[in-house]
Amino acid sequence: MFNTALRITGEQTDAEDVLQEAFVSAFQNISSYRADAAFGAWLKKIVINKALNHVQKSKRDLMIANESEVEAEETWNEETEPNYTVESIKRAMDGLPTGFRTVLSLYLFEGYDHKEISEILNISESTSKTQYKRAKDKLKTILKTEVNYG
Repeated sequence: MFNTALRITGEQTDAEDVLQEAFVSAFQNISSYRADAAFGAWLKKIVINKALNHVQKSKRDLMIANESEVEAEETWNEETEPNYTVESIKRAMDGLPTGFRTVLSLYLFEGYDHKEISEILNISESTSKTQYKRAKDKLKTILKTEVNYG
């Protein structure tokens, strides 16, 4: 059972946790065992389900952590950025690719969140966040270039 959990989770400590959860679950639900299959097969099915649930939960937690990192990166430090004119920002935005410009406009100026943008543009939420971050980075690059050479 441990080897099954280990193959699915890929980590010894995770496999140990999964195995413990599986045994607890099996003992709590022993009354649902119908003896139409071997006890070991029934228990193995519980272990597999617990391991798969653990892996899926880990992926969700990782995605949430990554989204938090993206959101943390989205802050624009106004104290360190020079003051740009509205005209310079408009010119810089014209230099953005259409997808970048659209997401940036919807997020910053229209006040939509990434979920709403994903529905409007028929893209994934993560694509919206990525497009926004890339648009912001590209906009900063264009603005810095304009300040240095404009």
